[in-house]
Amino acid sequence: MLIFIRLIIESFLFALQAVVVNKVRTLLSLLGITIGIFSVISVFTVFDSMERAIRGSIESLGDNVLYIQKWPWAMGGDYPWWKYWQRPEISYRDLQDIQKRSQAAEASALMIGVNRRVQYENNSIEDVTILAISHDYEHVMPFRLGKGRYFTPLESNNGRNVAILGHDISSPLFGASDPIGRRIKIFGVKLEVIGVMEKEGDDMFGNSSDKQVFIPVNFARNHIDMQNMDATIAVKARPGVPNDELRDELTGIMRAVRKMKPGSEDNFSINETSIITEGFNELFGVIAMVGWIIGGFSLLVGGFGIANIMFVSVKERTSQIGIQMSLGAKKYFILMQFLFEAIFLSLFGGLTGLLIIFLGTLVVSAALDLELILTLGNIILAISVSSIIGLVSGFFPAFQASKLDPVEAMRSTF
Repeated sequence: MLIFIRLIIESFLFALQAVVVNKVRTLLSLLGITIGIFSVISVFTVFDSMERAIRGSIESLGDNVLYIQKWPWAMGGDYPWWKYWQRPEISYRDLQDIQKRSQAAEASALMIGVNRRVQYENNSIEDVTILAISHDYEHVMPFRLGKGRYFTPLESNNGRNVAILGHDISSPLFGASDPIGRRIKIFGVKLEVIGVMEKEGDDMFGNSSDKQVFIPVNFARNHIDMQNMDATIAVKARPGVPNDELRDELTGIMRAVRKMKPGSEDNFSINETSIITEGFNELFGVIAMVGWIIGGFSLLVGGFGIANIMFVSVKERTSQIGIQMSLGAKKYFILMQFLFEAIFLSLFGGLTGLLIIFLGTLVVSAALDLELILTLGNIILAISVSSIIGLVSGFFPAFQASKLDPVEAMRSTF
């Protein structure tokens, strides 16, 4: 063990000496490793950060929530788009039938969005998303009130003229005043404000409740033509009920409600967040492969650079190797000494690349609304790749050094 520790320390010192004595030559040779590690790990760092943010946005939709809609989220195959267009719209009656018949659903809600002007006295906001929702919406989708209250069952069922404002809608209309109990105008009709949402901020898809106004769907039905608008029914599964079981039940209910013949194609789509996740996984996989290809060329060049350094190092220290062998140093000791030296040199290049990435994450996180984190997994990957490149690149020079004849080596005057 002591010999092994001594071997590692000596190899590290030799590698450090190569960097200090031949600064330009060594740094230029290690540049390939630095660029390669930077290319690969920076791509993974950006992807990991984006994936974390995207998955957080997707999870906010609910991994146990299914969405019944006219259009699928993923349109593939030979199914013509005009058949999707000819499908009937999702209706409030569909929601009622699901609520009556479903045994696997914990809650279900219909939602439909339109853009309208919102006015309070002399203040107004154009093109605001008005989200008409049924009563169980808060049990299916994330819904965080900052102040006020949610709709009562009576208000939802009877379509009372009440509204809940997004955080960014409240401030321009009312300023510092309390909006609760005041009346805004939508569709030319006055509605009482009963609540204001917490500040949420945009997710990765640019969605947010901050710029929305929530109203009962039964109120909206009296002022917009819901027969020609894309609606969504969100259905949350009961605890312990898998999505596949809920999907099968909902498919049966929808086909029965719409009196579809056996064997006929569904005229509705049931979407879930896994569709989005799978799409992003495929995208990230392709771009990660491109990152490996780009970084791989730099790592290859860096490997040749380290091999060149080690061949020169063996040549310069031939007489020293002969002396070590004459004093009893075994061939494996010489071999391991040069191998560790090559690994340390490669690690210097890899760690330099990691340092550049770390500084880059600090700059990007401070400048953009995206938190970049250099994860422990990526650090370990960079160190592992650097070590392997050093091991492979240094093997032949190290093997050459271990095969030297002690007498001939000591005569060397290089």
